[in-house]
Amino acid sequence: MQSRINKIFKAIADPTRREIFHVLVLATTALSITQIAGQFNISRQGITKHIMLLHDAGMLEIESIGREKYCQANLSALNEIRDWLAFYDKFWDESLKNLQDFLDTKNS
Repeated sequence: MQSRINKIFKAIADPTRREIFHVLVLATTALSITQIAGQFNISRQGITKHIMLLHDAGMLEIESIGREKYCQANLSALNEIRDWLAFYDKFWDESLKNLQDFLDTKNS
């Protein structure tokens, strides 16, 4: 699981990859690599490299239809990040509550 989370963080670390993912989420349907590349000032080959990294992280699915490859966002990949963050959210909530309780007893 940790390597998958690392792949997702690596994928979303780049602003271009985040934007590609965002475009696919907003599209709500599969887009061809050509359609995606047309929205960026980057070569098709450069877009393809970004797409392959997103695919490797499980953030999008690729389907070949004829000579074209179509990409669709996989939002469930973000669940792993949400779960990872939830642990730290709970940790800090509990830590801050403990600190508040401690301060309340000191002030009493």
